[in-house]
Amino acid sequence: MKLRLAFLSLALASCTVAAQPGASPAPAAPAPHSIVANIDVAHAAPPVSKYLFGMFIEHIGKTMYGPLWAEMLDDRKFYFPIKSAAAQPPTHQRRGFPGMMLRKWRPVGPDADVVMDPVRPFVGDHSPRVQLAPATPHGIRQSGLALVKGKRYLGHVWLRGAPGASVKVVLIWGADARQRKTVALPPLRSAYTSYPLRFTAPANAGNAAFEIVATGRGSFHIGAVSLMPADNIHGFRPDTIALLRQIHSGFWRFGGNYTSNYSWYDAVGNRDRRPPDWDYAWNQMQTNDIGPDEFAEFCKLIGVQPYISVNAGLGDAHSAAQEVEYMNGATTTPMGAWRARNGHPAPYHVRFWNIGNEPWGAWQIGRTDLKYFMIKHNEFAKAMRKVDPSIVLIASGEMLEDGQVPPRLRAKYVGNLAAAYGSDFDWTGGFLKHCWGNFDGIAEHWYARPGQRYNVEKARNLPPDKPNDDAFDKIHQTTLQYARYPANIVRSKAEEWHGYQHRFPAMLQKKTFLSIDEYAYFGGSFGRPPDLKQTLAYGMLFNEMLRHTGFLTMAAHTMGTSTLSFNRTASTLNALGLLFKMYSDNFPGSIPVAVSGNSPQPAPKYPPAPDQPSVNSGSPTYPLDLFAALSPDRKFLTVSVVNATGVARPLDLRVTGTRLAGPATLFQLTAPSLEAADQVGHPPQVNIRRVSLGNAPQALRVAPYSVNIYRLSTSAEPK
Repeated sequence: MKLRLAFLSLALASCTVAAQPGASPAPAAPAPHSIVANIDVAHAAPPVSKYLFGMFIEHIGKTMYGPLWAEMLDDRKFYFPIKSAAAQPPTHQRRGFPGMMLRKWRPVGPDADVVMDPVRPFVGDHSPRVQLAPATPHGIRQSGLALVKGKRYLGHVWLRGAPGASVKVVLIWGADARQRKTVALPPLRSAYTSYPLRFTAPANAGNAAFEIVATGRGSFHIGAVSLMPADNIHGFRPDTIALLRQIHSGFWRFGGNYTSNYSWYDAVGNRDRRPPDWDYAWNQMQTNDIGPDEFAEFCKLIGVQPYISVNAGLGDAHSAAQEVEYMNGATTTPMGAWRARNGHPAPYHVRFWNIGNEPWGAWQIGRTDLKYFMIKHNEFAKAMRKVDPSIVLIASGEMLEDGQVPPRLRAKYVGNLAAAYGSDFDWTGGFLKHCWGNFDGIAEHWYARPGQRYNVEKARNLPPDKPNDDAFDKIHQTTLQYARYPANIVRSKAEEWHGYQHRFPAMLQKKTFLSIDEYAYFGGSFGRPPDLKQTLAYGMLFNEMLRHTGFLTMAAHTMGTSTLSFNRTASTLNALGLLFKMYSDNFPGSIPVAVSGNSPQPAPKYPPAPDQPSVNSGSPTYPLDLFAALSPDRKFLTVSVVNATGVARPLDLRVTGTRLAGPATLFQLTAPSLEAADQVGHPPQVNIRRVSLGNAPQALRVAPYSVNIYRLSTSAEPK
């Protein structure tokens, strides 16, 4: 993900034709009283890929360990020192990014009696050694756990020490001596031994504590500890798994900046024995509990394809090829045999693989210049395909519209991008020129936020050392302009993709595809769940992606867990999750058909730039945005309509090539206000209404501030 933003067609005009900088935009024509949409099912585009509503995830903060993984204890393999005072950040922690906020272990008893011992550690660099006292309990404690009354919790702890140590594990949910459960362990052994733990919570608690304490003489060592709700599914939360299954995402991509300093070898095998390590990309400790096996199991649980990015930062082609063999190889191969020994004899048959992640970004660990990465990519591709020739390889491209070109140079190319193709900033062009045959698709990432626009004139005058962020102006946007902004970015990408197809005609013959496998519109304030206003923008974004099925076949939203509202014990789909579900329930496999109308979209307000196309996105049904497709069996016409205005709009559907016949259904996502959002623990504010419309409706009235999907029965007989 780009550090500057995150802590994260049926036919297109040529991208070399653009409005001149500074030109006054054409005024928007007022929408007619009744908007007419002409839908011609005889003119169709390639079917919608089931992978267009995919998701992206990586180990950043607690995006995986909070909403997905059921482990309740932080730092369970004791990477950090255990002190009663707040510990100083590690010397290798970079300034400016806080990393993952973890609950800390604290000593029970004097600080000096808990020592991080590097001799014979259970895992990692050290294990805590606790010095005992005959009558006073000494040990460690972690607070901040959430408990649900009546829920069972299972765990284990690895210990070694003197047989005379009397060890107890205690779950505490209140200050009263009766508000605790204690598990007394049998005598310890000299070698590390795993001891099972079982608790049932007698009360709800939001700040419960977990202690491992002992009395006696000598000392004991703690190797690793785990505590999970008993209803976990192979380590995952059952509530969020059930919700994510409803979205039918097609695939989840595992990658991101984290990939560039990630060793997959340390993330397989016995989870307790996987060493915790430091992630220099996101400035945090990683437990390695969710590795390749767990990710594949997660994808199986929610019914999607796994997509894996290999380490092309500090990693090499050999480790990438071995990872492919581990995931896909037979048990007769060295890595396949290792997978079987780890308890997974059946290959995972991972189809999609990505070489690196944003290798063009200055923030990437192990970054090289374009010319060197082209060599690296080819080495990776050949090694990985030698192991499994059936895999689909996706190159980590970056088109010029993305804004990585220095501002003054990027501004020079406005209206004449052909001059930029082949430059050192043209990573997508570099793959097409130097790596042809060593990839099947090309990845593109983008992130956007509202209330801004790229000012070409400002960019022209920026000093060479200034980033592209400095070329953005803050602007006022109406709700409709706000909602159109991310769809315009998709349109910009599509315009430029056609430029690449013009330069490299073999892309059309080979059906080279585009995968926007990281994207997000940060349309609200951080920390707030997606609201109706942001969801309107995603509806228009989806409609625009669906117009380009000839080459746009994969897309992954950042992060997949952003479709959920969750706390430590419960979860629900938020407004964005509902929207994903609504579209993924209706469009994968469907056949896009031609749409024309009597109300064209207005001309762009600003000159073309990385975030602004030469032609506005949307259908010729302004101010509505409409997309139409036939179901795979051609029994239904599905029409999605986004109304990002506060006025109900009349819409007249005129269908040719078939006739509407039989019952129709409307699925409508809306809410009482643009700020409405769905949050766990609160009554839902954003809902999907299902409405029966009777037979063959053609005169529709589209509600204000709503996303609508009409499912209309059709007849095989021409109209």
